[in-house]
Amino acid sequence: MLQRLKKWMLPLAMITGAIFYRYVELLSPLTPYLIFSMLLITYCKLSLRNMNISPLHAWLLGIQIFGSLIVYGILYFLDPLVAQGTFICIICPTATAAAVITGMLGGDIACLATYSLLSNMAVAITSPVIFSFLGTHGSLPFLDSFWIILKQMVPLLILPFVCAIALQRFFPKIHSLLQNRQSISFYMWAVALTIVMGRTVSFIVKQGSGDYKEELLIALFALIVCVLQFIIGKYIGSKYYNTIAGGQGLGQKNTVLAIWMALTYLNPLASIGPASYVVWQNSINSAQLWFKEKRDRKTKA
Repeated sequence: MLQRLKKWMLPLAMITGAIFYRYVELLSPLTPYLIFSMLLITYCKLSLRNMNISPLHAWLLGIQIFGSLIVYGILYFLDPLVAQGTFICIICPTATAAAVITGMLGGDIACLATYSLLSNMAVAITSPVIFSFLGTHGSLPFLDSFWIILKQMVPLLILPFVCAIALQRFFPKIHSLLQNRQSISFYMWAVALTIVMGRTVSFIVKQGSGDYKEELLIALFALIVCVLQFIIGKYIGSKYYNTIAGGQGLGQKNTVLAIWMALTYLNPLASIGPASYVVWQNSINSAQLWFKEKRDRKTKA
């Protein structure tokens, strides 16, 4: 029963958030705490002994950070809002669930887990500078803007890792409990997705514009960069014998975090990018899992 429910959790969360956005929006202050808790549970599963930083991770990080800025710069001349919606889909760190999909596809889980941690740390360090120039705090003096964002991003993305290490060292029983209860983060993710979808729909409704050209363009470019990130990640990964980990590391994003960052630091309508990215990345992963299952059946036959 739970496995069937999990399969439908994504569309149910999105539909619930969209329909009941007026009520769901009231829960938006919970989003950072849910993201923190999900990362904490995920980091409790990481084994520092199995983590090995390789050139592959450096390439993926370069694309994630510098690639997002280059794409933003190019699209800015087309439409600043489209540029923001696309940018956030690239700079966003790897999804906590990416390791699960990587394992199901037969990839290197340790490699992906290492990159997941590195990508979150990279965003925590660079986002205060980037969002100070690109985001809604751009009108403030740089140091003021930098400090506001730093106070939010560092505790959100780095503190969970510090807490996981502390729990392992001083409270091993609690660490073991969280380590063996990874499914909890899935349900937290569903709740968080419902909330951020509700906030996104609320902003779309409140703008009161009948012209949805920009929104459609954001969704289209989110699809383009989603496909490209999976392809580029796989290509780079193949050079280091980690094709699947490369594709998942670059392509599968923590969309809940991306939507929250867009709503918090960018034009709220830019959150349409990561909101549509949820659909695109899950469609690609579903197709990959289907093809793998089909190949496995042929091999066994």
